[in-house]
Amino acid sequence: MPPSERKLNVLNEGDHPFLLGMPKEFLEVATEHGTEIELEAEEMLFREGEAAERFYLILSGKVALEISAADHPRITVETVGTGEVLGWSWLISPRRWTLDARTVKPTRLIALNAPDLQRYFSQHPELGYRFLLRLLPVIAERLDATRIQLVDIHGA
Repeated sequence: MPPSERKLNVLNEGDHPFLLGMPKEFLEVATEHGTEIELEAEEMLFREGEAAERFYLILSGKVALEISAADHPRITVETVGTGEVLGWSWLISPRRWTLDARTVKPTRLIALNAPDLQRYFSQHPELGYRFLLRLLPVIAERLDATRIQLVDIHGA
């Protein structure tokens, strides 16, 4: 079933923890260039190798971040859920997803158009800096969780 997607009405900082404290100007741009997506369980949000053109705020549900190899079953690297963010591959060349993202249960997300965010941040670097300061702890936490999982799998 294709995802249900609709234009955002008004995005407020209380709509998602990542938005708390973000300036009104950013929320207006995000509203203008964002959509709300609803997916059923077991739907693919994106696949490894596809163009990374969105940044996601999870409103409800769960998404499994998975890797796959030709000779091995799919491995869930991490599961993210309500109140978390997903997808920063658009920040770094070649701007392609490095994992698969599959919903584990029905999921609602806000999808922000990454090329529009990049244009906005290039014109407002101070807000791009604030955005990255907010995103970097999330990236660090995910890397740490992956490291812990690898230690559990391979022992140390």
